Amino acid sequence: MYLALYRKWRPSVFEDVISQPHITTTLKNQVKAGRVAHAYLFTGSRGTGKTTCSKILAKAVNCLHPKDGNPCLECAVCKGIDDGSIMDVIEIDAASNNGVDNIRELREEAVYSPAVCKYKVYIIDETHMLSQGAFNALLKIMEEPPAHVIFILATTEVHKVPATILSRCQRYDFHRIRSEDITERLLYIASQEALTLDADAARLIARLADGGMRDALSLLDQCAAFSDHIDAETVSSAAGIAGREYLFELCDAVLAQDAAGALKVIDRLYELSIDLQQLCSELIMQFRNMMILKTVSDPGDMITILPEESERLRALAKAFPMSAVLHALAALQECLDRIGRTSGKRIELEMCMIRLCNPKLDASTDALARRLDDLEFQLKSGTFKIPAPIPADIGEPAQTAAAAVSSQENSPAEKPERKDQKPKFDSSMLKPLGCWSEILHHLSEKDKPLYGMLVDSKAYCYEEKLFIDTPNAFLGQMLKKDGCASRLLEAVQAYTGIRYRLQLKTAKEQPQADNSERTDPLAELAKRAKESGVDVHIH
Repeated sequence: MYLALYRKWRPSVFEDVISQPHITTTLKNQVKAGRVAHAYLFTGSRGTGKTTCSKILAKAVNCLHPKDGNPCLECAVCKGIDDGSIMDVIEIDAASNNGVDNIRELREEAVYSPAVCKYKVYIIDETHMLSQGAFNALLKIMEEPPAHVIFILATTEVHKVPATILSRCQRYDFHRIRSEDITERLLYIASQEALTLDADAARLIARLADGGMRDALSLLDQCAAFSDHIDAETVSSAAGIAGREYLFELCDAVLAQDAAGALKVIDRLYELSIDLQQLCSELIMQFRNMMILKTVSDPGDMITILPEESERLRALAKAFPMSAVLHALAALQECLDRIGRTSGKRIELEMCMIRLCNPKLDASTDALARRLDDLEFQLKSGTFKIPAPIPADIGEPAQTAAAAVSSQENSPAEKPERKDQKPKFDSSMLKPLGCWSEILHHLSEKDKPLYGMLVDSKAYCYEEKLFIDTPNAFLGQMLKKDGCASRLLEAVQAYTGIRYRLQLKTAKEQPQADNSERTDPLAELAKRAKESGVDVHIH
């Protein structure tokens, strides 16, 4: 029966464990000095050697003829532990044996002396998956363990292990294995397995493994099924990273703000049964690689990409502003979080791509930063275009606001226009303030009282004047208090860069049938404040 490479080449002594000298040296010295602890905690990402070191340590403390802190691998105990015939070394998978009854059974068995070995060793893998009751049961025996028992806990999520357990263990943190060490080990194993492995292919496997030796050997095994001669093209085909043209097409669509083009690419991939959740993850890695390229001059192993795609990705990274890259990463991460909890994966991804292609539809701070960055670039490059004047039939709000200005600036008997005077004010000169809804949204979070005054209002601008059309008949009086007008103008300036002068147009009070039907101004103000989330107490 064929034995997978990661099992066949699993280290059997501490020296074979790569990139973890801070751990292997300490464990060897403890075995040599006979100062072995009763509980160890090994933590780190997958494939870094946690389970391997657990088994080596279990053999080393029980070996009949240890060699410099390592097991001899030849005595009956070492061979019995390897083939599973000795029952004094017990491996427990906490992912499937995580109940309190499983740990109670362990406690009952632990009190008995080992049958063959010096120590009875319990290796509990994926410890973080134990239930709270199981942790409590385990804590009881770890507080006062029998002298012949050693616990080795291995986990990838140490933050889920209770502090009461952590404090009773010697903790060892396994680092991600360096790419150079993985490459060197792969080339050695390939030579022993009669495989021809190119150096470039070995480096690509090492980068794809992301610091895990087991993943690297599994990928090497997969590549060996393709051909005895393994090059970079073989690795890319086996790993499924070949032919990723669609990622560049989607990025180009975002850069060109072509939402229709992006949706066509998604539709094509959907028809090919591409996993859209995986596509979202790949897009995140694509933009993450661009972020690294824009930040680090020599990224080295920080990014994983095929050599033939390197230049194209670098050119794409130069074309994208950093604000657009960060906006894409934030939006895609949020989409990935939602896409895993819904059946409408395609809709979620399509909505995300539309927001990326048109940041005006996204109210997030990342989208706003991207829009400001685009505006700054247009101003510096001289490509900024002032929108055309709004036609006279813009609608009733503009007409109402214009009428207010006319009534304030013109006397009852209008004077004839002189040639040296400015053109008479006309409603066509008014432009709606495009970012007014965003300003109101900002105020709803940062200044609720001011937001309450401006509910249902509209804003228009002409030169350096800001016209507010509002149904609130008391807005003018309220803005005069507590610096409200100043806070409003500062908020507008933060979004537009212009310090406007304020003009108001409030709704006239309608005639009432009698005094009993007239609205109480104080009650109206209190109602609006409550609608805006402000606690109101009237004295």
